[in-house]
Amino acid sequence: MTESEADLLALLRELDDPGWLEWPQDYDRGGTAARFGTLVARLEGDFATRCTVEPDTQDSSEYGRVTVPGEMTVCGTRIVVCVSKFGSLALVCADNPGAFLGTDEAQAEGELDGADLARIDRALAELGYVVVPEELLESDYDGPSRLPSHVQRPSWWNRFFGYF
Repeated sequence: MTESEADLLALLRELDDPGWLEWPQDYDRGGTAARFGTLVARLEGDFATRCTVEPDTQDSSEYGRVTVPGEMTVCGTRIVVCVSKFGSLALVCADNPGAFLGTDEAQAEGELDGADLARIDRALAELGYVVVPEELLESDYDGPSRLPSHVQRPSWWNRFFGYF
C-alpha cells in the first residue's frame, strides 16, 4: 500500500521525539536485527545473489543498509535499501542515497528498472516496512528535535537516517 506524502509526513512527525534522537524510546534492537536479517535473506533470494550488508550502524538513527549488486539488476546500477531505527522506516535508492532525487528520477535516467523496484517494494511491504521517498526525506526538517550542529541544512533524512 502506497501512503500519501501527507500521511508519511504525519508519521515522521509522530515518530519525532526530541528526547530520543538515535533510536526511539521503545527500541527493540533484537527485533530490528531479526527483521533486517529477514529482509536481507529475502532480497538475496529475490535477486539470486549475495548482498552487501551494513547492519547495526553506530551513532546513527539508521539501523543499516543492504545493497543489491548492480550486476544483478536490470539496469546494472546497484540498489541500496536503508532501514531506520524508527518505526520501520525504509528508503530505496539507485546507486546511493543522494545519487538521484528519488526513484522516479533514477528510472527516468535509465538507472533503475521498475520491476526491480517492485520486487524490493514488495519485500519491504510484506515485512512491515514503510517506504519513505527520498524527495520527502530531503525536505527541510521542521520538527522539535535539536539535530547535531554539524548538520548544515537539517532534513528529515538527517533526523531518521543521519549520524549523531
